[in-house]
Amino acid sequence: MDPARGAKLSTWLNDQRVRGRIYQTLLLACVAALTCGAIYNAVTNMQARGMPTGFGFWNEVAGFDINLHLISYTNLSTYGRAFWVGLLNTLLIAVICIPLATLLGFAIGVARLSPNWLLSRLALVYTSILRNIPLLLLLLFWYNAVLKSLPGPRQSISIGDVVFLNNRGLYLPMPVLREQTVWFISAIAAALILAAGFREWARRRQERTGEQPPSGLLAVGLILGLPAIASVAGGAPFGFDIAKLSGFNLKGGLQVIPEMAALVFGLVTFTAAFIAEIVRAGLLAVPVGQSEAAAALGLHRGLTMKLVVIPQAMRLITPPLTSQYLNIVKNSSLAVFIGYPDLVQIFAGTVLNQTQAAVQVMAITMGVYLFISLAVALALNLFNVRYALKER
Repeated sequence: MDPARGAKLSTWLNDQRVRGRIYQTLLLACVAALTCGAIYNAVTNMQARGMPTGFGFWNEVAGFDINLHLISYTNLSTYGRAFWVGLLNTLLIAVICIPLATLLGFAIGVARLSPNWLLSRLALVYTSILRNIPLLLLLLFWYNAVLKSLPGPRQSISIGDVVFLNNRGLYLPMPVLREQTVWFISAIAAALILAAGFREWARRRQERTGEQPPSGLLAVGLILGLPAIASVAGGAPFGFDIAKLSGFNLKGGLQVIPEMAALVFGLVTFTAAFIAEIVRAGLLAVPVGQSEAAAALGLHRGLTMKLVVIPQAMRLITPPLTSQYLNIVKNSSLAVFIGYPDLVQIFAGTVLNQTQAAVQVMAITMGVYLFISLAVALALNLFNVRYALKER
């Protein structure tokens, strides 16, 4: 070999960036080889055992019923339709539990720092107990010990003969749309737009003059007043279908099945305990001097928390809060133990058992949970980037 060419090759191989790319290429090739080997092995074994290797089952008739579905579904629907039913049921739990757990967690977290001795101790007891109980045990407690011990439909606990509670679920009045509903919704939208506009104007005025207009009171007045005016002018925007006893069960109304109620109660109370500790830590991380400065300006404790402490604490609270929101989505899969028809119970349970397409079903299920988790994390990371402290 030409000495000059050999020296050039040696110099090229000693370049750290070149060696790094070579190592990464070799690692990627090894991973690809292992993946291809695993796929080939899985397909070979599945064919040997007569298991389906494709996704043809997706359009086959499911043949089973689901007691809770947000879209039309019958036992003649396909497995693909069952997948969407399970996915929507999982998203429903996330949409309900995340706001409720956040509100409860923030309330308990603030209560932990309350100067009221009894309130702070009650919040301490709550967080200490709930954080040390397994979530599955808590779900079984709500389902078996609380909801299943309720009386039957004929002995339902009634609130004004409008709301009924028994061991088959919670029955609420079902809103029925009318012609006036459009005007009512339009009034709500207009109130929200006006309230947001006034709040922005109030913020700018406060920055210029230091004066703080009552944007909160005006927002409440608009949101309550405009829809009320629309209801009085155009008539009641909704009718209500109220459950009534028919035979041995209640018919009509909006039924919240016990499995769903137990899952919501369990996830909300469990996650709120962790959110409360995150909130408490975030509030304590704000320097005491900030509160003292606000007190020196004449702000009372409520305004100090709202305008000074909480906005600064949110920059510290948001990153760990993301993990709790992801936990709500992932922990909802425990619904299979109490019979709530979520994605795991329907698709990774019933569909897998009937089709024997274990690899395909589990791959889809894991991919869905991964996508949902990444979407939630992305949304909160964008929020965190917007409100994070900017370093110079």
